[in-house]
Amino acid sequence: MNFLELTPMQIDALKEVGNVGAGNAATALSQMVQRGIDMKVPNLKVVPFSQVAEHMGGDESIVAGVYLRVDGKAPANILFALTEESAKRMVDLLMGMQPGTTVSLGEMEISALKEVGNILAGTYLNALSMFTRLTFEQSVPALAIDMAAAIISVVLTTIAEVGDHAMLLETEFQGLDLEVKGTLYLIPEEGSLELILSTLGLA
Repeated sequence: MNFLELTPMQIDALKEVGNVGAGNAATALSQMVQRGIDMKVPNLKVVPFSQVAEHMGGDESIVAGVYLRVDGKAPANILFALTEESAKRMVDLLMGMQPGTTVSLGEMEISALKEVGNILAGTYLNALSMFTRLTFEQSVPALAIDMAAAIISVVLTTIAEVGDHAMLLETEFQGLDLEVKGTLYLIPEEGSLELILSTLGLA
C-alpha cells in the first residue's frame, strides 16, 4: 500500500492524529516559553517523495530542516521543514521578540529550532501511539540549513527502504501577533503504513 491508496476516512483519521499532536505541541511550546502559542494542522497532503523538495519551495530554496529517525514496529522518518525566513520568525516567536529581530541563525537559534522539531515529533508520535498502541522511539534531532534538494538527499541516504510517498502535515503557529508556517513530513518505511492503519482499524 502507498499513500495514494488511502481512503478519505483513512486520511481523516491520520489528520485527527495530527490535530491531537498539534494541540499537545502547542501546550508544550507555551509552557517552554511561558507565553501562549497556538498551533493547528489545517491541511494534510500526500505527495510522491520525489516532489517533497518542490513542496518546500523548489530544489534551490533555502530551508531549515529538522530530521529525526523513528524506530519501533512501524519505523519511519520525520522531517520538519521551514523556509529560512520562517525559521527566523519561529525563533522570534519562541523568544518573545518582535518580528524581524532574528537576522541570522547561530548556535542558540539552531538549538531552539531543534527543540521545536523534537517537541513536534514527540507530541505527534505520542498521539499516534495513543491511537495505535504502538511504541515509537525517536532519535536526537539533527538540523541542516541548506537547499531543499540537498536536505532531501541527506534524508534519503539515512533511509533503508523508503516508501514512494510522504505525508505532509502543514503546520501553523500563532502567538504574539506572529504567524509561522512549516511542514511536518512523515516518511514511513516499507510496511509501516499498513501496520499503522491496521492498528487504527482502517486497513
